[in-house]
Amino acid sequence: MTKKHAEKQGDQSATINSVTNRLANETSTYLQQHCENPVDWYPWGEEALKLSKQENKPILLSIGYAACHWCHVMAHESFEDQETADLMNELFVNIKVDREERTDLDEIYMKAIQLMTGHGGWPMTVFLTPECKPFFGGTYFPVNDHHGLPGFKKVLKNVAAAWQTSNAQILDSASELSNHLKLMERIKSDKPESADNEKSGFAAVANTNTINAALEKLQRNFDRDFGGFGGAPKFPHSMSLDLAMRACAKSSTFSDSRKEECLDLVQITLDKMAYGGIHDQIGGGFARYSVDRQWLVPHFEKMLYDNALLAKTYIDGYLLTGREYWLRVGEGILTFVSRELTTKQGAFFSSLDADSEGEEGKFYVWRPEQIVAVLGVEEGTWFNQVFGVTERGNFEQTSILHLSKSPEELSRQFTTPLEKLWQRIDNAGAKLMAERAKRIRPSRDEKVLTSWNSLMITAFIEGYKATAKPEYLQSALKAANFILANLKIDDRLMRVWGMPVNALDDKGIVKLQGCLDDYAYFIEALLNIASVDGDKKWLNTAEQLCQSMIKYFKDEDEGGFFFTASDHEELVVRPRSHYDGSVPSGTSVATSVLLKLAKLTGKAEYLNLAEEIFSLYGPHFSRMPDQFANLLSCLDMYLFNGPEVAVALAGDDNRDMLFALHQKYYPNKVVAVASDKADLDFLKDKKALEQKTTVYMCQNVTCDKPVNNLADLKARLTGW
Repeated sequence: MTKKHAEKQGDQSATINSVTNRLANETSTYLQQHCENPVDWYPWGEEALKLSKQENKPILLSIGYAACHWCHVMAHESFEDQETADLMNELFVNIKVDREERTDLDEIYMKAIQLMTGHGGWPMTVFLTPECKPFFGGTYFPVNDHHGLPGFKKVLKNVAAAWQTSNAQILDSASELSNHLKLMERIKSDKPESADNEKSGFAAVANTNTINAALEKLQRNFDRDFGGFGGAPKFPHSMSLDLAMRACAKSSTFSDSRKEECLDLVQITLDKMAYGGIHDQIGGGFARYSVDRQWLVPHFEKMLYDNALLAKTYIDGYLLTGREYWLRVGEGILTFVSRELTTKQGAFFSSLDADSEGEEGKFYVWRPEQIVAVLGVEEGTWFNQVFGVTERGNFEQTSILHLSKSPEELSRQFTTPLEKLWQRIDNAGAKLMAERAKRIRPSRDEKVLTSWNSLMITAFIEGYKATAKPEYLQSALKAANFILANLKIDDRLMRVWGMPVNALDDKGIVKLQGCLDDYAYFIEALLNIASVDGDKKWLNTAEQLCQSMIKYFKDEDEGGFFFTASDHEELVVRPRSHYDGSVPSGTSVATSVLLKLAKLTGKAEYLNLAEEIFSLYGPHFSRMPDQFANLLSCLDMYLFNGPEVAVALAGDDNRDMLFALHQKYYPNKVVAVASDKADLDFLKDKKALEQKTTVYMCQNVTCDKPVNNLADLKARLTGW
């Protein structure tokens, strides 16, 4: 927290050095928040690492992110305190890292913390040898001993003393832990396999039984009362919901009973999340997670990636079921992102903080009299009833807005047609939004990440497919063109764009090599754009970047992909992106784009790589289906035996034909819109008939008889 930030929060107790440290010129909002700490912070880089070796001082690595509540707490308690800072400066080389910029470092050292302590989280504090090997750490450390946690100053003194008195043991322990981390990044067993065994292993996982087994395990963990999986804290798990949704689709290979079970899971979860306090009922968008089982009390930070994934999930849910409420929720997310997380250039910022005025959630909560003061007695009393606002409150004597009943139940209770109910809610919500805008807003993390922007591009394209609203397409195109103009250099992607403190122009600074998720997510976004826009640059760029992804990230020894490029700086471990977490694994999205490009180009190279990944990870599917949900969705795409590709050769009347392809849920389709002179090899001899938009439905690069009228297309689509 900077001095300026502390003053804004009305906090006069912090002891803050008015002189900025080395973080002052960083573009990360999180690092900027610490640039006036009395701690002699370094960003991760050669200067700090060299100093640690020269002085034989251990490294204190602190990792967090701008929207993290407990990161702010530890900053205020410890990093703004002169006495604590003096200890840190004397005993350690101190490095501050934004986990969202340096996901590679976060992945490595979070695994180390989990091995050492049994749990993880942020802020993360890791002590490293000068060779960057971890030997001790934890998450949040209080300023004094508290609830079984040692005070931070005590930790600093004890670690420094151990470094001096037990150095050999520490070095041995750090080496052993680092070797274990390397083993954790492996996915294949050391047992040698014959080609026949490998083939039979692939056959064992490349079937619907694999996906059915995963869905059964998800069902066992499903909360039938409130939706979602497991207990508190509860996260959305968009990838698991997407997998379950696929099982409900007509164009899938699942039994009717399985479809009913999965539809129940999807309906309960999407409804309960949308009714809850995790959903901003008047401003749109979702908070990071719920601290309770009921989705009522959120951790109030709003992340771009969560909202991108949930927007797509809710809109897909609408396309699957026709439930208008889910489209309303999905569009609410897009509206929120357009209003609060969009840059002047059309890209997307990263997040909104959980805190304002030094209190978590203060921006979002209400008291009954505040509502009445804005809406009047009659309307305010009604609104309080609808959204559960009471004198007692549900969060620190205030109320988090949540739907007290389903929209259908409220419609019956107030004898109001559903459409009229929403109009009344929207009118009241607009007034409350105007009032809320007068409050001190949560801070915004204004860095632009290629990967998260790509997820949001895909969400806007999904909104466009469902509604045909041109503003959604324009948002997607602006963001994609921003990445192409600013974050793509030749055949490579960069990871971060940001503005330094006190920047005098809007040029921004681009830094850090792209990682696997930057490539995979952006290629996926480009393919999604190509499904609605006929400019051939989208497909061409997607394939170019896919070739770069294979060149720089493929593991030639074990198979699959690394998270970092082959020319990335050398770290203790070269990490992979095995598992879905808050975002889909880079490996799974890479597999998705390989399958889609294989269908569009007919190139065996892409299909072979996807099959290699299924063989590599397949043995782990049944044990951890929630961590491989997105890769299992890819397996469903691979196994689907039906029309795979629809290519629309665009004429002057493409709108109705195009949206017929998109306005139902066909999860395994791949659509490309092309000009009459498409670059796709299997379309070289295909033309738009009678200068009308003509659709070719293809499988294994063999196309059926083309259709160029809406009635015939709709009839053909009944088979999907």
